[in-house]
Amino acid sequence: MAEPLRAVLAREAVGPAETAGRGGRAVTPVLQSEGLVKRFGDVTALAGLDLVAEPGRVVALLGPNGAGKTTFVRSVATLVRPDGGTLRVAGIDAVRDPARVRRIIGLAGQHATVEAAMTGRENLEMIARLFGQGRRAARASARNVLERLALDEAADRLVRTYSGGMRRRLDLGASLVGAPRLLLLDEPTTGLDPRSRIGLWDAIGDLVAGGTDVLLTTQYLDEADRLADQVVIIDRGRVVAEGTPRELKSRVGGDLVEVRVRDHAAVAPAARALEGVGPVQTDASSLLLTMPAGNGPDDLVKAVHALAGHHAAIADIALRRPTLDEVFLSLTAATPERSPT
Repeated sequence: MAEPLRAVLAREAVGPAETAGRGGRAVTPVLQSEGLVKRFGDVTALAGLDLVAEPGRVVALLGPNGAGKTTFVRSVATLVRPDGGTLRVAGIDAVRDPARVRRIIGLAGQHATVEAAMTGRENLEMIARLFGQGRRAARASARNVLERLALDEAADRLVRTYSGGMRRRLDLGASLVGAPRLLLLDEPTTGLDPRSRIGLWDAIGDLVAGGTDVLLTTQYLDEADRLADQVVIIDRGRVVAEGTPRELKSRVGGDLVEVRVRDHAAVAPAARALEGVGPVQTDASSLLLTMPAGNGPDDLVKAVHALAGHHAAIADIALRRPTLDEVFLSLTAATPERSPT
């Protein structure tokens, strides 16, 4: 069974990586990197990456292809050795003592890696035994994980009969039987249908509520918005922005009035009407017009009156905040795709 974090930290000298927790108490970050560097030949995947993740949070790591997301996750998982900088997981130096880090982490990659010719229960029991658990403890761990992920009714079916969403949940369960302190999820919902994605989101939320910390990389911005307490955006191997989803949205700008017209003939009249209220951006292909709404609802009312005066054929009008997609696009450079990192 995974060694408890308390026992691990009791033997680990407390380094400088402490932050103030509630009540002013020192809290060791679950993850901290300082000046982390990793090169693959001429490609610099991590170029001095600095990141701090406090306990009790889901941290989402976002960035364009080649930004260094997977390299960072693989470094935390001790599968890649950094060329420079420091990396500590729950206070443990991941470069000097990778074996101790592996005892307190779990990793679920982009594709399910469970054995299709075995049952769900057999898969989890086998992995628990590989973690060093005895036969009875392995059975108990597998049963507990199957229940947590709502797979107990399918536990004794061959995995080849599972749906894609069930396989992904079982793969997540395989990373949990060792009772990890930190769970690394590298694009866990890639390829899943919307219903399966939502089911996996719920499972991840339950794990966090039970005390598991999560580092998540994802290509779905709505996933980060739904799950993450802290979003870290990286580009070219460095952090370019971090904060809560709400904080990052505020950096892009205030509210927006969004207008969707009924047909292409209505685009030009609607644009002319809104120009009397504020600057307008028009996407004729999607019949969508947007304008800043610094005064919030007051600007929405002005937009409604202006459109009514021009008799524009409106399908929908709304006041909304910037999306995380817009934050991502505004903060990351449009660069050619590099080698996957």
